[in-house]
Amino acid sequence: MKEKQLIFALITFSALSLTACVTVGPDYSPPALAVPASWNRLENSARPIAHDAASDELSQWWRNLNDSLLSELVNEALQASPDLRGAQAKLRESRARLAVAASGRFPEVTASVSASRSQSSEDTGSGNAREMFIAGFDASWELDVFGRVRRGIEAAGADLESSVASLHDTQVTLVAEVVRNYVEARSLQIRLGIARDNLASQSETLQLTEWRAQAGLVSSQDVEQARSSREQTRAQIPSLETSLAEAEHRLDILLGKAPGSLHARLAAAGGLPNLPEKIAVGIPAETLRQRPDIRAAERTLAAETARVGVAEAARYPSFTLSGAIGLEALTLSALANSGSATYSLLSGITAPIFNTGRLRNQVKIQDAVREQAQVAYEKTVLNALQDVENALVSLARNRERSEALEKAVESARNAEQLALQRYSSGLIDFQSVLTTQRTVLTVEESLASSHADGVLALISLYKSLGGGWSPQTDSIPAGKDTL
Repeated sequence: MKEKQLIFALITFSALSLTACVTVGPDYSPPALAVPASWNRLENSARPIAHDAASDELSQWWRNLNDSLLSELVNEALQASPDLRGAQAKLRESRARLAVAASGRFPEVTASVSASRSQSSEDTGSGNAREMFIAGFDASWELDVFGRVRRGIEAAGADLESSVASLHDTQVTLVAEVVRNYVEARSLQIRLGIARDNLASQSETLQLTEWRAQAGLVSSQDVEQARSSREQTRAQIPSLETSLAEAEHRLDILLGKAPGSLHARLAAAGGLPNLPEKIAVGIPAETLRQRPDIRAAERTLAAETARVGVAEAARYPSFTLSGAIGLEALTLSALANSGSATYSLLSGITAPIFNTGRLRNQVKIQDAVREQAQVAYEKTVLNALQDVENALVSLARNRERSEALEKAVESARNAEQLALQRYSSGLIDFQSVLTTQRTVLTVEESLASSHADGVLALISLYKSLGGGWSPQTDSIPAGKDTL
């Protein structure tokens, strides 16, 4: 008996001595990437300027547009957006999965109570009834000798951090989309106003042409041309109204509201938000730290690297300890007797011997998954740099385009007035008037679209810089998913 106890003790001691001594699989370290020291497209002709403290201004960048209704809509979206609520649920899932993985470090204990009554056959036995009462606890523990559990916890922890970053990335996207659709709605309202003003102007021109035709000064051809031009302008209005309704409905959904809920608040036409004089851009290294999608991709890479260790540990022996302690008696009252106590102890070692390379290939599969995650991370970084450079170019070139269009609008309006005066004096034909009126409509619409494109370029820049969340919310306490 003593010899068996000694063997059991040696096995147990050997297993325990190995615990926490070996952790198989690669240890993770973030990849080193070459990042430029400055932006290539940061030009003097554009509004933005380099600024080292960009993150402070990025967290609530929409307030720089000085539009109170826009700020209200963004705040409402951050409270009720379905996308944000879905990301918060994903975060809670990741937190629970980490707790499940961490539970593998501890023994599992179960309690059981049972009572049974049986009676044997009189032909084959005594025919007597027999009762049995059992109560006790069972415990089992897999010793984490080769780090399978530790690598699993490491992977689950990285997944949790990736979910936190994904939540922040959802917030960045949500803010940008709310502002984008708001700007599109305001732009469409402005374009509607331009179309209606031109419709009124062309109606006056039609009336003038009709008077001149009645006086015999022009032919009915001029009247029909004026009417055709006016109706073409009128035909643009329903299309613009449809686009405006669609932009409002997109805003409704972003705020978690039924389509049409915001119509009354947006009904009063307002101007486009004003571009700030200076925009904090920062340096590329700061942008990579600020963008949550890059953080999420990096944490996913860390998780997949840890799972290589989980797959590798499956190729090594596993050590388990189990035991039970309880009471067993033929009567319920006898359970309290000292002689009813029972116990058992068991230690075991299992090792894979032959599995036709399944476990080895599982390691290869997971290593390929890890490599895919690394490629995705590198691509995310490159895309982030590209987004900023594209936004800088768009912002700079759009400013130049708007300045040229402003001059074009002024000249087109002057040309229209001169054409009307000369037509009234009979110096030019009506086709020249139509040409100048169409030019005015086209150029005014182009200018309105250019102003909107400038704000949209600014939105793209802020989004590409990772604006819309605060680094102070990078660590969210357990049970709290609000930002």
